[in-house]
Amino acid sequence: APLKEATQGLTAEQANWEDSTGNHSIGELVSHLIFWNERNLMAFQGNTPPDFKGNNDETFQKLTTTKWENALSRLDSIHSLLNETVGEARPEQMKEWSSDIANIASHNAYHTGQIVYIRKMRGWWK
Repeated sequence: APLKEATQGLTAEQANWEDSTGNHSIGELVSHLIFWNERNLMAFQGNTPPDFKGNNDETFQKLTTTKWENALSRLDSIHSLLNETVGEARPEQMKEWSSDIANIASHNAYHTGQIVYIRKMRGWWK
């Protein structure tokens, strides 16, 4: 399923649900994807992302109701801009970016699968 479809219709309460084993919530997965996708987008647009010397665990943020709604909008915007930027890339850019594009796709697919799994497990999937 596309990431937008995997997150569609979820409430902030559902997005913040966590199991008892310490796995990430859907909201935390979304915040993590925003963090890394935005950095890739910045690089593709010729900008230098801010230094990040932190722990990857810091990219998994809990989201309030307002932050959840904003996160969904932001994630959609980042994905649209990534698609547009890659779609307009020159052949030499595509060659340079190919590994990053593959990593973005697999990273998004992996976490989308986690989101769908949580939704199915909780009965929140059609």
